[in-house]
Amino acid sequence: MRYFLELRYNGAAYCGWQRQPDQPSVQQTLERALTTLLREPVEVTGAGRTDTGVNASYYVAHFDVATPVADPAQTVYKLNFLLPGDIAAGSLTAVADDAHARFHAREREYRYYLEPHKNPFTRHATWQYYVPLDVARMNRAAATLLEYEDFTSFAKLNSNNHTNICHIRHAAWTVDERGVLCFTIRADRFLRNMVRAIVGTLVDVGRGRYTEEDFRAIVASRDLSRSSAGAPAQGLFLSDVRYPSELFTRQVTW
Repeated sequence: MRYFLELRYNGAAYCGWQRQPDQPSVQQTLERALTTLLREPVEVTGAGRTDTGVNASYYVAHFDVATPVADPAQTVYKLNFLLPGDIAAGSLTAVADDAHARFHAREREYRYYLEPHKNPFTRHATWQYYVPLDVARMNRAAATLLEYEDFTSFAKLNSNNHTNICHIRHAAWTVDERGVLCFTIRADRFLRNMVRAIVGTLVDVGRGRYTEEDFRAIVASRDLSRSSAGAPAQGLFLSDVRYPSELFTRQVTW
């Protein structure tokens, strides 16, 4: 029987979502806890890969078990005792046997947080960047992303992508009452390191290194060497994964 598990995690201590030899990963940690709890080997498939140090304020994974889970809520409660403090389970839902956490996701959302002043309490969850930025210019540049489909300019080399085509549906910066900037971007899929490379390049637009037309030219060039260095990992959060309503509906309200 197949289940979707909703969870969230702080990625600071992990090499990313995906299991890696001799390195701690979120996937491996979750599989170990589920195997112990359910008393059978459990392999977990995630909604996507997050890189080293990247966080997920919302994430979905699926796994199969031979014996149905009698009490999903109680299982989540026990699972959280087995998981380390930087991974939290939220809900467990029975789904169709062919439901796939990765391949059936219709849209993913990332948020990147940038703080313009030093804050010792958020230094592990934001990029603390002290150069003044023109947010309006950054938003005008970000809006041009919706005009393109090929994002080779922001794709990490040697990632074995079958295609660099993505369909971005939203990309914009907001600023809260504390002056913290948040870049929200939604698309059907993302390339490895893509969001961090976009953020780094947009920040260079905001500080005046590039014009809005320069940014457009970088995207159109399909040349990774023209984009800026990627923003630091700790400010990036996978914040939503959306599925067809008939397949799965989000249960938690994190």
